[in-house]
Amino acid sequence: MDLVVSPALTIPSSELTWRFSRSSGPGGQHVNTSDSRVELIWSIAGSPTLTESQRQMLLARLGRRLVGGAVTVTASERRSQVRNRETALARLAEIVAAGLAPDAAPRRPTRATRGSKLRRLAAKGERSATKQQRRRPSEE
Repeated sequence: MDLVVSPALTIPSSELTWRFSRSSGPGGQHVNTSDSRVELIWSIAGSPTLTESQRQMLLARLGRRLVGGAVTVTASERRSQVRNRETALARLAEIVAAGLAPDAAPRRPTRATRGSKLRRLAAKGERSATKQQRRRPSEE
């Protein structure tokens, strides 16, 4: 099953490597006998699907997650291997889509308006007055 990351990028299933192992967690005795934990591995460095610019962007942005140029996603939350496979595919698609997303527009610094400053100071005065009313009267 090919993984559709975006309309412009689809990762063929031949590039995906699956590994299965026993999972901890819910499932009772069934957990001890079934390989429901899933590891999904995709080699970014060796993928012919990506353009060179996409490859460079993913390698730069996902550098901390990569081991030998490959990204690994693990799923073991569900009891069945099929559901864990679906979860792992969804996570990989999310990671790759986030890695290929364009940079956010730079923030434009703004200043507080005169009205917002006045409202803040008025609220501050009201809080101060409330707290002063809670005090014991001074003995003068």
